[in-house]
Amino acid sequence: MAGQDVRVSQVWVWRRIYRWVPAGVLVLAVGLDLLARHWVSTAPLLAVAPVVAAPVLEPPTIIAVGVAAMAAQAGLAYSNGTFGPQSGIGTQLTLVAITALAVGLNRTLRSHHASADKARHAAQVAQQAVLPTPPERTGGLQVAARYVPADETALIGGDLYVVQETPYGVRAMIGDVRGKGLSAIAVVSADIGAFRYAADHCADLPTVVETLEETLVREGERQGGLEQAEGFTTALLVEFTPDLEQVRLVNRGHPAPLLLDPAGSARVLEPAREAPPLGITTLGSWASPVETYDLPPGGTLLCFTDGVTEARDRSGTFYQPADRISQMLDAYRRNTGYPAEPPTVLDFLVTDVHRHSSGPAQDDQALLALTRPARRSDLLTPGASPPAS
Repeated sequence: MAGQDVRVSQVWVWRRIYRWVPAGVLVLAVGLDLLARHWVSTAPLLAVAPVVAAPVLEPPTIIAVGVAAMAAQAGLAYSNGTFGPQSGIGTQLTLVAITALAVGLNRTLRSHHASADKARHAAQVAQQAVLPTPPERTGGLQVAARYVPADETALIGGDLYVVQETPYGVRAMIGDVRGKGLSAIAVVSADIGAFRYAADHCADLPTVVETLEETLVREGERQGGLEQAEGFTTALLVEFTPDLEQVRLVNRGHPAPLLLDPAGSARVLEPAREAPPLGITTLGSWASPVETYDLPPGGTLLCFTDGVTEARDRSGTFYQPADRISQMLDAYRRNTGYPAEPPTVLDFLVTDVHRHSSGPAQDDQALLALTRPARRSDLLTPGASPPAS
């Protein structure tokens, strides 16, 4: 996941820099003492060095920082002629105690980090079980998927995607479940299970939608309470014809996907008639109109949840994926001579949304790119040379 990879890289860089902070504190303390001499005591600042070393350094290195602080304090006190029971031995004992405390703090932090790593690994296993990564190729399509959680400690939330090759062509779904937490994950699991069954056995998309509606009603009845009364899933259902020349869509209250042509131009596939999310049976029954679009060779259907379209910058402006992705893909094609592959398209989008919102994801983001392959010679920018083999 690109968003997580960026955060992991940033943490790694920060830790590398932070490892030098204890040494910087020691140098600063000695420098201030030599400059100020009798006007200021830097013993408290020296005591900070082993404490700031506790989060990132090993216990032997923390002890070494503590010993260095003691040596610096003793040397400075002797040079000032102030080494005595109070400013000498007493301070030395204080530094020993603080160093021991820093080592204990380090062990506690390492224990917590180990527990967090185990929990994160369990979450990754659960994610793969509930929301497995689609294959890179299926039914002749190139496929890429990304999931960017708003909560870094929860790798999966209420967004979902699934891609499946069926007797009726490749079918896919991307959706967003109301709510958060375990109840939302239970609905995600039910949605994906129902879709997988219906996609293989239902002859058309409206029948797939009916099966999903029934599943959501039963899941709401099992959960009861607010989930039964107000539970719903926004969903975009997709079906490619076996020859991949056309794509059919049913949009139930979900952000409109983009159809990218080989040149990178984006067309927003807004539904001609609005339909509510799945599961809102209290409002009555709704038709599921199917809309059909031509898919050129090299064309990409780009789908995402509202974590992308509702991302805001500091001024409150919503992210505009159609405008932004067109600019990025056009620049990529001019630089390389070729259109971007599906994983690259999603990497661009995730990174740009992160840049737009100036921070971590404000809501979970699920993204899916489905591309009809084309011959590389057909996609080559005029005047560009194919890469040497």
